[in-house]
Amino acid sequence: MKIPAYEEDAYRTELETVVGEVGVEDGQPFAVLEDTVLYPEGGGQPFDHGALGETAVTEVRQVEGTIRHYLEEAVELGPVVVTLDWERRYDHMQQHTAQHLLSAVAADRFGWTTTSFHLGLERSDIELDVESIADVELEELEELVLAQVRAARPVVARRLSADEYAALDVRSRGLPPGHEGDVRLVEIEGVDVTTCGGTHLRSTAEIESLKLLAIEKMRGGTRLYWVAGGRVRRLLAAYEHRAAQLRRLFETSDADLVEVAAAKLERLRDSGRELRAMEAGLAEALATLLAAAQGRVVETHLEGSGASLLRQTARRLAEQAPEKIALLTASGDSGEFFVVAAGKQAGIDVAAVGKTVAGLLEGRGGGSGSLFQGKAGSLSARPAALAALADVVG
Repeated sequence: MKIPAYEEDAYRTELETVVGEVGVEDGQPFAVLEDTVLYPEGGGQPFDHGALGETAVTEVRQVEGTIRHYLEEAVELGPVVVTLDWERRYDHMQQHTAQHLLSAVAADRFGWTTTSFHLGLERSDIELDVESIADVELEELEELVLAQVRAARPVVARRLSADEYAALDVRSRGLPPGHEGDVRLVEIEGVDVTTCGGTHLRSTAEIESLKLLAIEKMRGGTRLYWVAGGRVRRLLAAYEHRAAQLRRLFETSDADLVEVAAAKLERLRDSGRELRAMEAGLAEALATLLAAAQGRVVETHLEGSGASLLRQTARRLAEQAPEKIALLTASGDSGEFFVVAAGKQAGIDVAAVGKTVAGLLEGRGGGSGSLFQGKAGSLSARPAALAALADVVG
């Protein structure tokens, strides 16, 4: 069995090889190479990105014993240079090696077995077979992992026969179904030996740093979220950028930021309650004025308002003057709105009349009983809508 170049040297970024097969899968062209530096998806590690010559490789997967490179456009058979997106690969190597170290320390110190691993775009996670984790345990786990990062432990991969593998005590979630032939082991010197086909760093020192972020209960176990390597710096930079914006907005320091923000939110909630009370009072007053107006058809337009005040006014009017029919409209920052309202004694089909009004106002809406509401495309045909209501009354 030929060992692919990405496994022989995870730091190799370019390779002269040959396109031996091309094809199309679900409309996307692909190529199979004699060898490759691009890692196919597997073991929780995403596929690499790269290029065949000038053609971008967008996905790499193992299919029926071959490694398919899915491409932005088709390529021809023959010699080609395959290049690796090194920044993406190195990030994956940092996260993957950190996962090996994190899983090993969690197992050795606490007896927590890792049941799955997911390397995400911004953060990664492992699932541990423990129902809960205390804050003090998380702090200890992080410190123990970082101690091994500082120790600069060598990380080495090797292959051995199935018989040799069976004789070893190796941490593993099991070999893939139907696996045959040699078994690949990845060893962190003095810390861990585990089966893995992915790409890894040469030393734990290259992990640089690791930060445990959060835990989440799931299926009787616990999911642990974390970042490592360059992601720690990027996360810190993003947090600091947001914190700087918040400091400017609230005109305060980091130390007082939460307290100041909480106080402002409470004042905002108080203002919201006051505004709702004022709106209810205004709706009651408007309904009283409309109830006292002459004629069965009444109307009003509210500039700078919205649908909420219209609905409240319509409901109160239907209660105060059950014989009246009303067209209420409003224009505000969020658009133009209308409500057709009728009390129980009005004797009209509000839904049918409302659809007619919606059509005249180039809008749409819905409702039944005493109220039909909607959003208008334009209120320029408001006089025609009023005339339609008058025709209904007769």
